[in-house]
Amino acid sequence: MATSMDVRLTPHSQQIVEQQLAYGAFHSPEEVIEHALEMLAAKQSLAAAAQRETAAKAIADILELRKGVTLGGLKLGDLIREGRRI
Repeated sequence: MATSMDVRLTPHSQQIVEQQLAYGAFHSPEEVIEHALEMLAAKQSLAAAAQRETAAKAIADILELRKGVTLGGLKLGDLIREGRRI
């Protein structure tokens, strides 16, 4: 279902669209805007993927660091369970 949307450009945005049209890579203002939106979506997708990768690495690092950690012979998991009982 195609819908129509009227958009008012700021003078600066209009200047950018006109420059892109002058370069000749696009044939209409709609093509310029569509391309810009596709690039923005791709950039956001890459940023989200990088953030997920960073979070996954942090979790893996934490899990690796806690292996074998004890306090007076008690394991960290034992201390956590003890804390929950109180």
